[in-house]
Amino acid sequence: MICPDRFRGKVMVVTGGAQGIGHGVAERACAEGASVLIADRAEFVGDIARALDAAGPGRVRALQCDLETHAGAEAAMQAAAEAFGGIDILVGGVGGAIRMRPYAAFEPAQIEAEVRRSLMPALWACHAVIPHLRARGGGVIVNISSNATRGIHRVPYSAAKGGVNALTASLAMELAPENIRVVAAAPGGTEAPPRRVPRNAEGDTPAERGWMEEAVRQVKGSSLMGRYGSIAEQVAPILFLASEEASYITASTLVVAGGDTG
Repeated sequence: MICPDRFRGKVMVVTGGAQGIGHGVAERACAEGASVLIADRAEFVGDIARALDAAGPGRVRALQCDLETHAGAEAAMQAAAEAFGGIDILVGGVGGAIRMRPYAAFEPAQIEAEVRRSLMPALWACHAVIPHLRARGGGVIVNISSNATRGIHRVPYSAAKGGVNALTASLAMELAPENIRVVAAAPGGTEAPPRRVPRNAEGDTPAERGWMEEAVRQVKGSSLMGRYGSIAEQVAPILFLASEEASYITASTLVVAGGDTG
């Protein structure tokens, strides 16, 4: 259900907003009145922004950048501040398991890549946005974590998302006196359109496809509802956390996984 004007006058940065849950967040936030900067590594991020801007002319911008680097995160925040005059909300949506395999089968470089993909963008984005939120006299950071802090065949990813939860709790303690809330949503398995940018550019081996199937069965089996969620079912709680309706919630991670608490 759309809540018209819920974010009227607010500026939101959505990292990883070109596809999946991030795209859903950007689309609905725009429909609810926000000015939105979509930051993503995908070459088509500009096309996504232009399509959304048709519904809210002048309120959507895009920046293609590498959010696994601090320079990329800084560039995203600066672009939003220059386009819209400041930042009120950050939704950090970059992340996702690259490979599915038993931990012993991961190579050291693959472990580092998982942490770089799913933890570092949150650390960098939070660090880069703080001066902008302070300049506004407060704001909100919503980190996108995962309930897969407990799950098979993705131990490095699980560890990275556990780090996002710890980042959320600790940063919230630091920033609460400055009227800045820091929260996280932890989605479970989510049905989404086919990715235009693959999670694993090298492609999966036959063994990895088998391990992926095992992980999917585990995720659905762990959910009390026995299914994946939808994009819309993930977007709604994320935007609730970002809104004034959640004004007394900080340092919390909200698990959205059909009863699987991770």
